[in-house]
Amino acid sequence: MKYILILLVLCISCQDVQSGPRRKLGTMAAPELLIPLGSIGTSLQGSNLASVTGVDAMYWNPAGIALIEGKSSDLMFSHMNYVADMSMQYFAGAIKIGTLGVLGASLRNLSFGDPIEVTTANSPEGTGATFSPTYLIGNVSFARAMTDKVLFGTNVKLISEKIADVSAVGYAFDFGIQYIAGQTGLRFGIAIKNLGPAMKFDGPGLDQTFVSNGQNVTRRINLQEFDLPTSLEIGLAYSRTFGKNNTIAVSSSFQNSGFTSDEYRFGLEYNYNNNFFLRGAFTVFPDKLQNESLFGPSFGGGFKYPFGNMTLGIDYAYRILNESGFDATNQFFTLHVGF
Repeated sequence: MKYILILLVLCISCQDVQSGPRRKLGTMAAPELLIPLGSIGTSLQGSNLASVTGVDAMYWNPAGIALIEGKSSDLMFSHMNYVADMSMQYFAGAIKIGTLGVLGASLRNLSFGDPIEVTTANSPEGTGATFSPTYLIGNVSFARAMTDKVLFGTNVKLISEKIADVSAVGYAFDFGIQYIAGQTGLRFGIAIKNLGPAMKFDGPGLDQTFVSNGQNVTRRINLQEFDLPTSLEIGLAYSRTFGKNNTIAVSSSFQNSGFTSDEYRFGLEYNYNNNFFLRGAFTVFPDKLQNESLFGPSFGGGFKYPFGNMTLGIDYAYRILNESGFDATNQFFTLHVGF
């Protein structure tokens, strides 16, 4: 309870960022922080905030990293096809460090597809040069089982965005807690995500040269800062085993932030013998119409099987796009390896 109270104090201290009128719609920095990672959490739309474990938890709730899938380490690689020919590549790993806890790290890269042609005021049809934006996020995680019921975890993220000759750098923190209610099948989770200072683009690409009193003068445009998409999420999950090999898990979570509508997420997972999985989820947006959201329900499945001292898992997720004009499939492929 002590650790839960600490996190609740942090939530209250961030109240101005996370609640109240949504004056920050469309003005957040680093929107790539909100692109989901991994097939399991995506197929459940993050409703498994209270029950996600292993390296998957690095994005959804860092507390779950304390229960990694392998005996000593867990690796994950994920590829996602996003909208408008964009894609996300993600690699993460976690390793137990004795009785101290679990240390993890990850790197994600948002790819924008084909190079973009450079245009200027004097060459609106293009100069012949091209550029490719580079969006990278590096992450270091630490998680620990404080007791047999309380898990705590944190992320430290370094954010780098570069578009031609303009770039922005920032950092953010995540804090998460999971509470396991004994053998009842109930779990509770809470997480604060993307807590950090505002970001601002700068660089020689913002320089403008003009003539003043017969001399060339160069001045740089000063851009506005934008806040990170900080959010507060609370989740509840329940699982029950039927017969010997069939397990049903239901999960739900609530997200509040200043950059979008509140979200109520609901997910369902069927697990056969901890080897085969079927998943599905949907999200309710009380502040806007359901068809105003870019994404609809999600579905997925996967399998996990031990091979000697190694556990191999492959998962797939698919999110429905509500906008037909986008040329995208929004599919997620994930490979897990536990040692």
